[in-house]
Amino acid sequence: MRKVYRFLCKAEEIVCGVGFIVLITLVFLSAILRFFRVSMSWNIDMAMLLLAWTAFLGADIAYRSGQLVGIDLITRNLPKSIQIIVEMLIFLIILCALVAIVYFGIRLAASEWIRRYQSMPIPYSMVTVSIVFAAVSMVFSTILKIRRCILKFTQRSGV
Repeated sequence: MRKVYRFLCKAEEIVCGVGFIVLITLVFLSAILRFFRVSMSWNIDMAMLLLAWTAFLGADIAYRSGQLVGIDLITRNLPKSIQIIVEMLIFLIILCALVAIVYFGIRLAASEWIRRYQSMPIPYSMVTVSIVFAAVSMVFSTILKIRRCILKFTQRSGV
Protein backbone atom coordinates (compact mmCIF):
# COMPACT_ATOMS: atom_id res chain seq x y z
CA MET A 1 0.00 0.00 0.00
CA ARG A 2 2.84 2.39 0.79
CA LYS A 3 4.44 1.73 -2.59
CA VAL A 4 1.18 2.60 -4.34
CA TYR A 5 0.86 5.80 -2.30
CA ARG A 6 4.46 6.81 -3.01
CA PHE A 7 3.96 6.05 -6.70
CA LEU A 8 0.82 8.20 -6.81
CA CYS A 9 2.59 11.03 -4.98
CA LYS A 10 5.51 10.89 -7.42
CA ALA A 11 3.13 10.76 -10.39
CA GLU A 12 1.31 13.78 -9.02
CA GLU A 13 4.58 15.70 -8.76
CA ILE A 14 5.53 14.79 -12.33
CA VAL A 15 2.11 15.74 -13.71
CA CYS A 16 2.23 19.03 -11.82
CA GLY A 17 5.73 19.84 -13.08
CA VAL A 18 4.98 18.92 -16.69
CA GLY A 19 1.68 20.81 -16.54
CA PHE A 20 3.47 23.90 -15.25
CA ILE A 21 6.08 23.73 -18.01
CA VAL A 22 3.37 23.31 -20.66
CA LEU A 23 1.41 26.19 -19.09
CA ILE A 24 4.40 28.53 -19.26
CA THR A 25 5.14 27.39 -22.82
CA LEU A 26 1.56 28.00 -23.96
CA VAL A 27 1.41 31.48 -22.46
CA PHE A 28 4.80 32.40 -23.92
CA LEU A 29 3.86 30.97 -27.31
CA SER A 30 0.57 32.85 -27.24
CA ALA A 31 2.38 36.12 -26.55
CA ILE A 32 4.86 35.53 -29.37
CA LEU A 33 2.14 34.55 -31.85
CA ARG A 34 0.01 37.53 -30.85
CA PHE A 35 2.95 39.76 -31.76
CA PHE A 36 2.80 38.29 -35.28
CA ARG A 37 -1.01 38.70 -35.34
CA VAL A 38 -1.63 34.93 -35.20
CA SER A 39 -4.53 33.95 -32.97
CA MET A 40 -4.72 30.65 -31.13
CA SER A 41 -8.01 30.81 -29.27
CA TRP A 42 -7.62 27.39 -27.66
CA ASN A 43 -4.30 28.44 -26.15
CA ILE A 44 -5.80 30.62 -23.40
CA ASP A 45 -8.46 28.05 -22.52
CA MET A 46 -5.84 25.31 -22.24
CA ALA A 47 -3.66 27.60 -20.12
CA MET A 48 -6.59 28.19 -17.73
CA LEU A 49 -7.20 24.46 -17.48
CA LEU A 50 -3.52 23.76 -16.80
CA LEU A 51 -3.37 26.59 -14.27
CA ALA A 52 -6.19 25.04 -12.26
CA TRP A 53 -4.64 21.57 -12.30
CA THR A 54 -1.10 22.73 -11.47
CA ALA A 55 -2.30 25.09 -8.73
CA PHE A 56 -4.38 22.48 -6.92
CA LEU A 57 -1.90 19.64 -7.41
CA GLY A 58 0.85 21.97 -6.24
CA ALA A 59 -1.18 22.83 -3.15
CA ASP A 60 -1.52 19.14 -2.36
CA ILE A 61 2.21 18.57 -2.84
CA ALA A 62 3.00 21.50 -0.54
CA TYR A 63 0.48 20.30 2.05
CA ARG A 64 1.82 16.75 2.01
CA SER A 65 5.41 17.89 2.49
CA GLY A 66 4.55 20.43 5.21
CA GLN A 67 5.50 23.46 3.14
CA LEU A 68 2.37 25.51 3.84
CA VAL A 69 2.52 28.45 6.20
CA GLY A 70 1.63 27.65 9.79
CA ILE A 71 1.33 29.84 12.84
CA ASP A 72 2.44 28.27 16.08
CA LEU A 73 2.60 31.42 18.18
CA ILE A 74 0.15 30.06 20.74
CA THR A 75 0.88 26.35 20.63
CA ARG A 76 4.67 26.39 20.78
CA ASN A 77 4.64 27.24 24.49
CA LEU A 78 2.21 24.45 25.38
CA PRO A 79 3.34 21.04 26.62
CA LYS A 80 4.26 18.62 23.82
CA SER A 81 1.29 16.31 24.42
CA ILE A 82 -1.16 19.24 24.17
CA GLN A 83 0.59 20.41 20.99
CA ILE A 84 -0.01 16.99 19.47
CA ILE A 85 -3.69 17.04 20.50
CA VAL A 86 -4.18 20.54 19.03
CA GLU A 87 -2.43 19.46 15.84
CA MET A 88 -4.70 16.41 15.62
CA LEU A 89 -7.81 18.57 16.12
CA ILE A 90 -6.67 20.92 13.37
CA PHE A 91 -6.14 17.98 11.03
CA LEU A 92 -9.64 16.71 11.86
CA ILE A 93 -11.09 20.14 10.97
CA ILE A 94 -9.08 20.11 7.73
CA LEU A 95 -10.37 16.60 7.00
CA CYS A 96 -13.99 17.72 7.45
CA ALA A 97 -13.42 20.70 5.15
CA LEU A 98 -11.79 18.49 2.52
CA VAL A 99 -14.66 16.01 2.62
CA ALA A 100 -17.08 18.92 2.07
CA ILE A 101 -14.95 20.15 -0.86
CA VAL A 102 -15.01 16.68 -2.40
CA TYR A 103 -18.78 16.32 -1.95
CA PHE A 104 -19.73 19.73 -3.31
CA GLY A 105 -16.99 19.61 -5.95
CA ILE A 106 -18.42 16.40 -7.38
CA ARG A 107 -21.89 17.95 -7.45
CA LEU A 108 -20.54 21.07 -9.18
CA ALA A 109 -18.57 19.02 -11.71
CA ALA A 110 -21.67 16.99 -12.51
CA SER A 111 -23.74 20.12 -13.06
CA GLU A 112 -21.07 21.66 -15.32
CA TRP A 113 -20.56 18.56 -17.45
CA ILE A 114 -22.69 19.97 -20.29
CA ARG A 115 -20.88 23.31 -20.41
CA ARG A 116 -17.93 23.24 -22.85
CA TYR A 117 -14.94 25.46 -23.46
CA GLN A 118 -15.48 27.87 -26.34
CA SER A 119 -12.46 26.70 -28.27
CA MET A 120 -12.03 23.07 -27.17
CA PRO A 121 -14.39 20.10 -27.06
CA ILE A 122 -13.59 19.50 -23.38
CA PRO A 123 -16.22 19.87 -20.64
CA TYR A 124 -15.64 22.86 -18.39
CA SER A 125 -16.07 20.59 -15.40
CA MET A 126 -12.48 19.39 -15.95
CA VAL A 127 -11.44 22.49 -13.97
CA THR A 128 -13.73 21.51 -11.11
CA VAL A 129 -12.46 17.93 -11.22
CA SER A 130 -8.98 19.28 -10.46
CA ILE A 131 -10.26 20.60 -7.12
CA VAL A 132 -11.91 17.28 -6.33
CA PHE A 133 -8.82 15.29 -7.31
CA ALA A 134 -6.52 17.43 -5.18
CA ALA A 135 -8.94 17.36 -2.24
CA VAL A 136 -9.18 13.55 -2.38
CA SER A 137 -5.40 13.35 -2.39
CA MET A 138 -5.28 15.78 0.54
CA VAL A 139 -7.78 13.59 2.41
CA PHE A 140 -5.33 10.68 2.22
CA SER A 141 -2.46 12.95 3.28
CA THR A 142 -4.52 14.27 6.20
CA ILE A 143 -5.43 10.76 7.34
CA LEU A 144 -1.73 9.88 7.33
CA LYS A 145 -0.94 13.05 9.30
CA ILE A 146 -3.63 12.18 11.86
CA ARG A 147 -2.19 8.67 12.10
CA ARG A 148 1.28 10.12 12.75
CA CYS A 149 -0.16 12.37 15.48
CA ILE A 150 -1.83 9.39 17.14
CA LEU A 151 1.43 7.41 17.00
CA LYS A 152 3.36 10.37 18.45
CA PHE A 153 0.81 10.79 21.22
CA THR A 154 0.77 7.10 22.15
CA GLN A 155 4.57 6.96 22.17
CA ARG A 156 4.69 10.10 24.29
CA SER A 157 2.12 8.93 26.80
CA GLY A 158 3.38 5.34 26.87
CA VAL A 159 0.03 3.79 25.98
